[in-house]
Parts: sequence; C-alpha cells; structure tokens
Amino acid sequence: MHLTATTQFGLEEVLVDELRQLGATIEYVGSRAVEFSGDKKMLYNTVLWSRTAMRLLRPFADFYARDERALYDEVTRIDWSKYIRPGQTFAITAVVNKSSFEHSLYVAQLTKDAIVDQFRERTGERPSIDTRNPDIRIHLRMLENDVILSLDAAGDSLHRRGYRQGTNEAPLNEVLAAGLLLLSGWDGKSTLIDPMCGSGTILTEAGLIAQRIAPGLFHQGKFGFENWPDFDADLWQQVREEAKAQRLEEPQAYLAGSDLDPRVIDQAAQNIEAAGLDECIRLSVRDVRDAYPPADQPPGILLTNPPYGERIGEEAQMDALYKTIGDALKTNFHGYEAFIFTGNLEAAKAIGLKVSRRIPLFNGPIDCRLLKYELYRGSRRVPPAAPVL
Repeated sequence: MHLTATTQFGLEEVLVDELRQLGATIEYVGSRAVEFSGDKKMLYNTVLWSRTAMRLLRPFADFYARDERALYDEVTRIDWSKYIRPGQTFAITAVVNKSSFEHSLYVAQLTKDAIVDQFRERTGERPSIDTRNPDIRIHLRMLENDVILSLDAAGDSLHRRGYRQGTNEAPLNEVLAAGLLLLSGWDGKSTLIDPMCGSGTILTEAGLIAQRIAPGLFHQGKFGFENWPDFDADLWQQVREEAKAQRLEEPQAYLAGSDLDPRVIDQAAQNIEAAGLDECIRLSVRDVRDAYPPADQPPGILLTNPPYGERIGEEAQMDALYKTIGDALKTNFHGYEAFIFTGNLEAAKAIGLKVSRRIPLFNGPIDCRLLKYELYRGSRRVPPAAPVL
C-alpha cells in the first residue's frame, strides 16, 4: 500500500531513516512529509515504532476541483461504503493552500455533506459525525485546487504518546524531543544529561530509545486502522507482542536531568513513571549553574531546551540565563557534546562558545535552531612537531 507520513520541519531525513529500518520503500521526500510503500505489517509497525511521524495517511482518491460544485460531485463519485461501514462515525480534517477555496472548514463541511448525502440516498440513513474521537478520520489536502483524500491510520497525532501526566508552561512536543535526540546522533547507550529538563520529555523519549520501547504501545484507545474494513486483528496482535518482547528491562544508558523548580521535577517524575522508566532516569532539583556530569561515567551528550523569553522585557534576563548555561558548559562538561535547542538566537550568543553545527527546526510556530557545541578540554590546537635533531 502507498502511505504518507507527516512530520515536523527539519525531521524529514530522520523519519526516512526510521521508515527504512521498518522495511518501507521510500518514494518521495517533501517538506514535512515522506511518501513510501510497504505491506500491512509495515504499516502496523510504523504506527507502533515511529518516533518522528506525526500522522500516517493512506491516500485513496485524488482529483481536481475547480469550484464548489466540482468538489461536491467528485466526492460523491467515490464509493464511501468501502471506507465507512454502517454505524461508524467519521470526521473530516481539511488543509487548504493556494486555492480558490478560502476556508478549510468550508471545504471540510462540503465534503462531509457529499458523503452524508450519498449514504442517505443509498441506505436511507446518514452516518454520524464525531470530531473528537471518530471511528474513521479522513484527511483532505487541497493544493491549488488539486485534492488528495486519505485515511488517517492513527486517528490522532502520533506525538500524543499517552505517558504525559503533567506539563510545565511550554512542554516540548514528544516527536520533536525524539527528533532532537536522533539529530544529535545519540547512540542510546552513552551518557545523556538534560540540565533544564522541565517536565522531562527529552529524558523520557531517550529512555524509550535506550530501552527499545515502542512509543505506540502507550496509545490510549484504538488506532484509526483498527476500524478499517481490511483490519487484520491477528496480525496486529502479533506485531504488538513482537514489540513488547523487544523491551530491555536493564537500564542501557546513564540518563539524568535536573531543573530549578521542584514542582516541574515532580511532573517529570510522574511522566517518567507513567512510561515505566523510573528505574532508568535520575532526577534532581538543581540550578543549571550547578549541573555536573557523573564522575563515574565517560563523557556523552548534553541536550536541553532552555526558555526562549518570549515576553516583552525579558531580553536581559535571557542573556544572563544563556551566559550561565555557557559558563556551566565550559567549566563542568569537558569532553561532552552539547546541544542547545532554542528559539532565541540572540540570547544564544551569550553562551560564548563556537557553534559547530546549526540545524533549523520549529517549535510550534517559533523558528528555532539546534546548536551543537564541542566541549574540548583546553585548546584544540595540535602542538607543533618537535624539531628533528
């Protein structure tokens, strides 16, 4: 079957690597999306194992709609009994770009009307709409009046893992947190420190990677494909059992995080416990200036997402914070590779270290960078060769 996985900007190649490892054949890589193909088992494994896919879509129809009448007629030509069975609820999610149609909600409403009218004419009954938790979620994408209709295999965004119990003011999206870890090149075994861990999303995603835990196992309720007519319950059970069997119980890496706010650390502890990782991750209440790596572990990676300071008048406060981060890196983390994910590039200059890599990303609507710093002990200069006597 042909499928499309959507992701966040900047994570496309990471998603490609994931899909290839799951046995997918990559067909096209676009902005925020990867088109690929594979069998039903690969589909089920992707929903369970992908850490960077937001949605998994199965396209089933495409057409050109020059106006409202054409959109209605084209939708009506589809045999909707192949996708929506009697008694099932459905919902339409529409995304419209560069089209003569101005409003995505209107496009979704018109599409819904065409589907409902077809059922009413053929069966005398109309299917119910459920925008919150439908049995069948249909995605409509319109670009310059070209329409693609797809079934949503997950039914909800895959970033909602199900382990999050509490969050701070600006929690990091789970897919983005996993993407940062994979972009850093962390191997799932070396030391990982987050000295401003907030509600612990980076650490939790790191724990899932290290312990070989499929994030889809935490999903609440049914996935969308479980309501499809061609759902294979036996195969799905097999795939789930195979995923559960891969989990490693013994901690595979030294994972530690800290934060200045005790309430935030309590939230992080709740999330980590809900993910079954409380034996794998160490937490403490500590200012970033006092963050130190473990003395009994070899240097690894530091990865953190400090505040951006989006409120007016916080510039000086943010500069001071980022300078403190830089001082801690220079003083305490020799031999580490540090990755700072931030949407405040001006404040990041106060870190005072040379950036060896800049990766453009977004945190919601905020233009961000993942900044890499190589923390060498002393100078990197190679001493001159001794003269030959």
